[in-house]
Amino acid sequence: MSEKTFDEPRLALNRIYTRTGDRGETHLAGGQRVSKDDPRICAYGTVDELNAFVGLVRTTAESIAGTSAELANLAKILKRVQHELFNLGSILATLPADVHPKQARITAAEIERLEREIDRANESLAPLRSFVLPGGSRLEAELHVARTVCRRAERELVGLMREAEVPPEALHYLNRLSDALFVWSRWVNHLQGVEETLWQPNAAASGQPRE
Repeated sequence: MSEKTFDEPRLALNRIYTRTGDRGETHLAGGQRVSKDDPRICAYGTVDELNAFVGLVRTTAESIAGTSAELANLAKILKRVQHELFNLGSILATLPADVHPKQARITAAEIERLEREIDRANESLAPLRSFVLPGGSRLEAELHVARTVCRRAERELVGLMREAEVPPEALHYLNRLSDALFVWSRWVNHLQGVEETLWQPNAAASGQPRE
């Protein structure tokens, strides 16, 4: 058997509450105590939030997949993404000096896989004529929620990079993932035969006749 790329987790979560965070601090992977609003904590905290939303999307995809091999495959992709997001959180929770050679992280392989999956899904989609309003289907709307959280994680990571060293692959991955979530949101509507809701500026109250 080939050697594994990353070390397996070494956790023993016997107690859930420890009271060590009651003063508004937490610890990084290397043991350093930092404020819970530290930019590094905010960045990987939002990645954790994103992971939860991707899990919601995956659950919805699994519940409606039925005989759809495409939706079933999307659910598998989303599960892989969840593992990748935990790998991303691992490296963001660790100061560069404490990173181990086989510590979980994001590499070029994850980014390249997303790019191939984006291209594959986008092949069957018509060019956009306007921006898309979330809500064509529940699965599509949930993918848009995940996309916006991903964009927030990306923004927070950019802020962290102004003051700390962060592997560039981390930012590249979030950027590709947000693109993937957008393309998948269009693709699932296509698979379900649901018409996209496109932005129409004059559908606002100011563009309508007075009642």
